[in-house]
Formats: sequence, C-alpha cells, structure tokens
Amino acid sequence: MTDRDPLLDPVLDPAAMRKQYRADGLAEEDLATHPMDQFTRWFEDAARAALHGTLYEPNAMVVSTADAQGRPSSRTVLMKQYDTDGFVFFTNYDSRKGRDLAENPHISLLFPWHPLARQVIVTGTARRTGRDETAAYFRTRPHGSQLGAWASAQSRVIASRTELDTAYAELAARYPEDERVPVPPHWGGFRVTPETIEFWQGRVNRLHDRLRYVARPDGTWKVERLSP
Repeated sequence: MTDRDPLLDPVLDPAAMRKQYRADGLAEEDLATHPMDQFTRWFEDAARAALHGTLYEPNAMVVSTADAQGRPSSRTVLMKQYDTDGFVFFTNYDSRKGRDLAENPHISLLFPWHPLARQVIVTGTARRTGRDETAAYFRTRPHGSQLGAWASAQSRVIASRTELDTAYAELAARYPEDERVPVPPHWGGFRVTPETIEFWQGRVNRLHDRLRYVARPDGTWKVERLSP
C-alpha cells in the first residue's frame, strides 16, 4: 500500500499516533560537568522506573554499526557496564556487529527510555575489551547463557531451529551445571569510548530539549543545545 488508506483503523494508523510530552525540561545549568555523571543520574531514574514496572530493561540500547562500505545495521543489545571511560557490551565477535566493528570502529548507541520521554544518544568508537575482563563477566552469566554463547553462530544462516537446539543439547551434556564452561574464543566485550553524548528530553509541542556533550582534545567536554 503506497497511499494511506482513509478507512484504516485510526488505532492502527501510524500517522495518527502521537503523544504530547509533558515532562519537565532539561536546562544547561542542571547538567553534570561530566556526561557520564549525567548518564548515571538518568540511568538511575530509568532503573527506578523499571522497578515500578513502567520501563522494561533500562540497560537495553540500540547499537548501530556500519561495515567498510558504509552499509548500516542496528540491533538491541544489553549494556553491561559503564564508567567514566564509556560503555561496555558483550557479543559474538563473528556476528554482524562484531565483523562491522572489525572493519569500522565507529558506533552509535541509543537508550530509548520512552516512558520517561527520554533518550540518550552516544556516538564514538569501539574496541575489544581484554580477555580478563571478558572472562570475569562470562563467569557471572547463568549456566544456560554460557552454553548459548557456544551454541549460537550468531548472525549466520542455519537450516532450522532443530540445528540450534541440538547444538545446545550437546553442549549441555558436555558441560552439566557443575562443570566449568570455558569462555568461547570468539566471544567477548566491546568498550565504546564516547565522542558525543546527547540527552534528549521530550517537551510539549515537540519543542524537545536536546543537550549534547562533545569531547574536546584535552579531555574536557563542551555542551551544545540542538534544535529539536
């Protein structure tokens, strides 16, 4: 369908879907000096909203990468650590995002906290974490998730669900609950070093507040206000 159907149920019509944001604004004087301190404030708000059931998985982020030819791809990934140096997530290095980042380290992260009328958008570069850091996190994963990291040839075409389930069952037999699962050599972390971090606060009449931290060469940050 190329033209919008006038008989389309308005409940299902994307053009009719809109929400009037009435959240408090975001002013420059309210920002933390360092963007990761500001992120901590907002992440804590998101985590509290999750405890109350109004937001699901506050550490979920949309990770966007591009290959050497500039062809983009996006997917939702769970952020597993953050500090003053940036953000960390873990994945299969042979997955599409892993292969993209091997060719092109530029990356974008988006935290979509819709119930709070907030977004955080990060741009920067990604590099692999050390194997000690990867192993330390791997040991915190549930046993089944550890086996899953071995069973899944992430992003590769497979013949059927049965193929995946069979691979998992074989691994479960080889590594029962009381058996230590080795860290897969093709699996590990990426640390994203931010170059910009934008804090987006929804406002009435689509006049949203958008404040962006931009890294300076000396390690400090400047703040820019963007038009919505």
